Amino acid sequence: MGESIAEGTIINWLVNEGDSFEEGDIILEVATDKVDNEVPAPASGTLVKTMFQAKDVVPVGEVIAILEVSENLSKTKKPAVPSSAVETSSKKEVAKPKVMQQPATNSGSFSVNNTNTFFSPLILKIAKEHHISFEELARIPATGNEGRLRKSDLFGYIEDGRPYKFAQPVAQDPTAYRIPQLSFDKGKGKIIEMDRMRQMIADHMVYSKHTSPHVTAYVEADLTNMVNWRNANKKAFEEKYGERLTFTPLFVEAVAKAVKDFPNINASVDGNNIIVKEDINIGMATALPSGNLIVPVVKNADTKDLKTLAANVNEMANKARENKLGGDDIKGSTFTISNVGTFGSVMGTPIINQPEVAILALGIIKKRPEVIETENGDEIAIRSMMYLSLSFDHRVVDGFLGGSFVRRVADYFEQFDMNRSI
Repeated sequence: MGESIAEGTIINWLVNEGDSFEEGDIILEVATDKVDNEVPAPASGTLVKTMFQAKDVVPVGEVIAILEVSENLSKTKKPAVPSSAVETSSKKEVAKPKVMQQPATNSGSFSVNNTNTFFSPLILKIAKEHHISFEELARIPATGNEGRLRKSDLFGYIEDGRPYKFAQPVAQDPTAYRIPQLSFDKGKGKIIEMDRMRQMIADHMVYSKHTSPHVTAYVEADLTNMVNWRNANKKAFEEKYGERLTFTPLFVEAVAKAVKDFPNINASVDGNNIIVKEDINIGMATALPSGNLIVPVVKNADTKDLKTLAANVNEMANKARENKLGGDDIKGSTFTISNVGTFGSVMGTPIINQPEVAILALGIIKKRPEVIETENGDEIAIRSMMYLSLSFDHRVVDGFLGGSFVRRVADYFEQFDMNRSI
């Protein structure tokens, strides 16, 4: 359902205990990170028991229900499933699809008060509601059996103002900087509770800034040829292929070419190893009607022509607007672009979409007077200009690679073929 997902929330059970269903019927809805997913029945049968209720947060790998499968059960709205398609009088456990597990706490780097770092689902649920990390949990004094953290320990810690919230790793250098324990006046005003997606975005962004040392490189590009070609051909393109020609597929096409030229930008970090991805899957940061952001993915962008890229981009944009993106639509991104120019921004400093190592922000296309070289010497002309900004993970991407990559993207923009056919 998505990379780095360690848990999901049961939104609603559509079948009650004791009710029958048929293969393909939707049994429940599960929310993970940014997408709501429908879970279909694997075969016809009866729901024997549910292990969790609506709004429960369930860790990866937990059994959430037990089904009894039978070939004799059917509903009036559908014909019975043939006996060859199911197992008779057997029981199946329905578990969440496998996704990446939460890494264990690295207690060796911190001052840990409780040595038992096993936390019950209840403790994890409370911690999630209060945005308490595994490392912070490990610092809370525990009074339970065998050093386990109890609910009363956690609530007492929260009531005390979470004194270890900003605790830092134990440093060998006694002069190392420590974050001071400050009490801020947050002011008064209208209180708006974050929805689930906004909480997930907040956690993801803080995690990314904490994990990756961000560096941002900037270049500007002359998009006049691309803009003129697109304006001249967008009507004919839509008439021929039935797809709107926005700038996004042109951007995706150029970025995919640059990624092929600099494959090390298409990577992720695994401990001391760098994983250079074989596929080039371009994520597109997209605004939802709620104002939240989501990143649908154009898979294997380097292998697709402009017609296919336009179709993919339009499909993802329509799904996002209608809140119909599925788990596979946002899975597997290897490099992300964020078109901040859509909102009128000249440029941006984007936060890396983990576990990637770089993200490209594209500013607004703005007409400006520029000095250009012509046969008659330098002249001033009206050109369509754009700023590009690349944020990259300085653990594995140095200035040469980051700067060269973003410059290559700009070169592909500027060298757009005005005589290109559709």
